Amino acid sequence: MSFYLVFITALALSMDAFAVSISCGVSNSAKKTSDKFKLAIAFGFFQGLMPTLGYFMSSLFRKSVDQYSGIIAFVILLLIGAHMIKESFKIKEECDVIQLTIKKILLLAIATSIDAFAAGISFSMLDINIFWVAFQIMIVTFAVSYLGILFGCKIKTFFRKGAEILGGSILILIGLKILIESL
Repeated sequence: MSFYLVFITALALSMDAFAVSISCGVSNSAKKTSDKFKLAIAFGFFQGLMPTLGYFMSSLFRKSVDQYSGIIAFVILLLIGAHMIKESFKIKEECDVIQLTIKKILLLAIATSIDAFAAGISFSMLDINIFWVAFQIMIVTFAVSYLGILFGCKIKTFFRKGAEILGGSILILIGLKILIESL
C-alpha cells in the first residue's frame, strides 16, 4: 500500500472518532484542554492498536484463505463501510454527559475503533508493514479527533452524519480497489 492509500485509509477509519469528537465538542463534554487531549490520545491509541491486533490474529488462519484474500479484504471493508454509513443515520448520544471520565473515554475509544480491528484483518492479507500503518492511523486519528472536538465546540452536529458517510464510502472504494487488483 502506498503512503497516500494508507493515509486515506487512516482518514476513513478515523471518521467514527471524528464524529464522536464533534459530538463531545458540541455537548461541551470536553471543555478543558486536558479532556480534549485525553480523548484524542485515547482515540488515536486504540485506532492504532486495533488494526495491529486484527493483523496478528488473522495470521492464525491466513494460509488457508490466502487465495481469497482480495475478496475477503473487499467484503470486510464493504461491511465496515456499509456499517459506518448505516450508523450515520442513527441518533447517537455518545457524549451527552458533561463529565468525561477515563472509563467513558476508554469505552468511546474502543467503540470507535472496532472497525479498525476488521481493517487489520484485511491488512494482513495485503502483506504490509502493520506497525507503520498502525502508526499512521494513530497519528491521523489523534489529529482528526482533536480537530473534531474543536470544530464541535463551534458547529452543529450535522457534520457528524456527513463524516461517517464519507468514511464509510472511502472504505468501500478502497475495498473495491483491492478486489479489482486481486482479480
